[in-house]
Amino acid sequence: MTTSEQTTIAPGSWTLDAAHSSVNFTVKHLGISKVRGRFNRFETAFVVDNEGKAVIEATVYFDSFDTGNEYRDNHVRSADILDVANLPHLTFRVPEGIKVAEEFEVTGEATIGGITKPVTLDVEWGGVQLFPGDNKNHAGFNATGSIKRSDFNVAPGLPTAMLSDKITVELDIQLVEPEA
Repeated sequence: MTTSEQTTIAPGSWTLDAAHSSVNFTVKHLGISKVRGRFNRFETAFVVDNEGKAVIEATVYFDSFDTGNEYRDNHVRSADILDVANLPHLTFRVPEGIKVAEEFEVTGEATIGGITKPVTLDVEWGGVQLFPGDNKNHAGFNATGSIKRSDFNVAPGLPTAMLSDKITVELDIQLVEPEA
């Protein structure tokens, strides 16, 4: 694990500020261009113990897939690609507490439809800041990584010349500090 300066974060269960968070992706189409989009529905659990170690869990709901093109989005949600009827979500879980630092790696377990594989995210910690909108401390981070659709048996019949196997994900997450 790569770490830089250690960061102190209040213990307790931090809640997701969904209005200031996003789960984005990039995938190559036909090997010539990138399609970018987001998932509009996701949730996370971020629990910090008294030693400053965080346990992280997240769920991304595939029915919220959004590229801004309704025809394409409906096709991707179909059995041809994401098959949201049978593979409704991706879960990511970091089973052991991790220390938050300015920059660090998080390796967790991603699960789609009963298949679990390790996934590593590079994380840049944004820090903690008082938000005047609710007069609470908010913490933020950006995490990037990639998954292979073939590892999770997603769209197994779709050639990689049409849709790349590698999908890059970028998470911009803001959390609200627990009540004292």
